[in-house]
Amino acid sequence: MEHALLLLPDFVLIALGWVVCRHTPLNRPLWDGVERLVYHLLFPALLFGAIVRYPLQPGTLLPLAGSTLAAVGVGIVLALALKRAPGVDARLHASGAQTAFRFNTYVALALAERLGGTQGLAWMALLVAVSVPVCNVAAVWPLARHGGQGVLRELARNPLILATVAGLACNLLGLRVPEIAALTLSRMGAAALPLGLMAVGAGLQVGALREAPRLAAAFMAIKHLAMPLTALLLVRTLGLPFEQQLIVVAFTAMPTASSAYVLAVRMGGHGGYVAGLVSLSTLIAMLTLPATLALLQMWR
Repeated sequence: MEHALLLLPDFVLIALGWVVCRHTPLNRPLWDGVERLVYHLLFPALLFGAIVRYPLQPGTLLPLAGSTLAAVGVGIVLALALKRAPGVDARLHASGAQTAFRFNTYVALALAERLGGTQGLAWMALLVAVSVPVCNVAAVWPLARHGGQGVLRELARNPLILATVAGLACNLLGLRVPEIAALTLSRMGAAALPLGLMAVGAGLQVGALREAPRLAAAFMAIKHLAMPLTALLLVRTLGLPFEQQLIVVAFTAMPTASSAYVLAVRMGGHGGYVAGLVSLSTLIAMLTLPATLALLQMWR
């Protein structure tokens, strides 16, 4: 129950964005600017700050990172494979596939601290650092191909990918961000999550998921069933310490990233459909995240 309540503020922010956009003078034109601000500045600051904050030791934590990347890889492969299913709309698939494997960074870090204290936070930071570039490339790829844009060109100039690569480079080279810069990044990142979630609500089109309900169900099954179960099997098979098992499983059971909506809108995808998926994922995770962690506890 405690873990489910951690996600409740996210859903409230989505609902608040919907109300503010439709029932106050702060309507659609304002939120177009908010989306650009979040996409080009605030989310990159969040990603960069989260990655450089904790020194990485990938060599000593290979099973931890490897099991997570394997579960993420399963999610990516299954999500992209859905494009070949009969009757799948190409634009909806390109827009929504990312919701099947991306994750909410802030919720992941907050939950890690509850589960494992400072050590759990450091482990989760490693998982974020190794997974963000993979997930962002996999998210941009189908949108760029569907939009007829140069895939490599879009990858090279995507602000989320650039921030991730810069953060990893600084971390692996041992470069530390000055305290004043780290504090500034932290405050910018703190603004990214509420504004991103409210932008999801502002872009939410009630009934948009009805355009392809089976596709939406498949994306959510991958995100909240296939990935956590894969992680459960991997961490048990590899025999990771139980504290690390908790972090890996919690990571794969996260709700999808709110920035998925902003990315879809900025790259010409179906924003309303993705907003519906983000909202649905947040609700589903309120049930499946505690259930998945409870299942792991039973297997201990």
